[in-house]
Amino acid sequence: MTNLLPLIQNETLKIWKKKRFYVVVLILLILIPIFTYAELKVAQNNADKFKDWRNQVLQQITDMQNTLSSDRIPEEWKRYQRITVQQLQYYLDKDVNPNSPNGVTFTRNFLDNSVTLFIPLLVLAIGSDLVSGERTNGTIKMLLTRPVRRWKILFSKLAALTLYVSLTIVTTAALCYIISGLFFGYEGWTMPIFTGFALNGSEVDARYVHAVAQWRYLLMQGGLIWFSAMTVAILSILVSVLIRSTAASMVTMMAAVIAGTILSNMSSSWESAKYIFAVNLQLTSYLEGSPPPIEGMTLVFSLAVLGIWSALALVVSFLVWTKQDILN
Repeated sequence: MTNLLPLIQNETLKIWKKKRFYVVVLILLILIPIFTYAELKVAQNNADKFKDWRNQVLQQITDMQNTLSSDRIPEEWKRYQRITVQQLQYYLDKDVNPNSPNGVTFTRNFLDNSVTLFIPLLVLAIGSDLVSGERTNGTIKMLLTRPVRRWKILFSKLAALTLYVSLTIVTTAALCYIISGLFFGYEGWTMPIFTGFALNGSEVDARYVHAVAQWRYLLMQGGLIWFSAMTVAILSILVSVLIRSTAASMVTMMAAVIAGTILSNMSSSWESAKYIFAVNLQLTSYLEGSPPPIEGMTLVFSLAVLGIWSALALVVSFLVWTKQDILN
């Protein structure tokens, strides 16, 4: 343990000196105000069009029901619309505005829409070359001359990456709340959010639905996002160990995440696709009761799939790292 702490500190400093986390923060400082402005315009348009939030929700339900009558809409989309209609009706019956504009709600929605692509890409920007970058720069030879076991070196890289994954998620949430709060206000922590929706075909089972304060919902959401992001981070370490080129390792993981995101929107008829890690990254959708990409998927199933992918990636990474010829 005494040998690991200096190694972890060294790896943490190496990531920091690459200044990629600064780039991540800069990206967030550019994109979040843009999305905040877009949300503000939507809120202003709705305020001009609807005097009461209930009328807005009723209009949403009416628009979706009209869409369901069209023969041009695929059945998968109709199923999603039916479920959304039932959920909106549930909020209406409970007299809770699901679209109440405030800093906390904006943060929750931003994180929910970022879990499958945006946050994974931020993670890859930081950690996709932890090992391959050492080879490209030639520092791997100096690293291996130290009297330290190889597995400790790789473990220190994993620990440092875990720290930056956590920091990325916390920073994203904090900047969302601070920036959006300037326009929408900083209240909303105790606003009730309904969770526990269960799907039975195209019907929503509301027997287990219960209200939780929005701050508690954010904590659950953040934990699920962290789990998804760590799966991507661990797989990026595996690719970085297997592929010697920095550029190739980054492109490989980015392509896998992007292709998986596209596949999750097109794989409803391909049941075996539910075992692909990228199809299971949208863990937060289970909190709000959205239909999964493939029928039959559940939160426990997705957590298990991501856990198995992570475990296998760790085993292969450490086995290859400790046995491969690094110097040639």
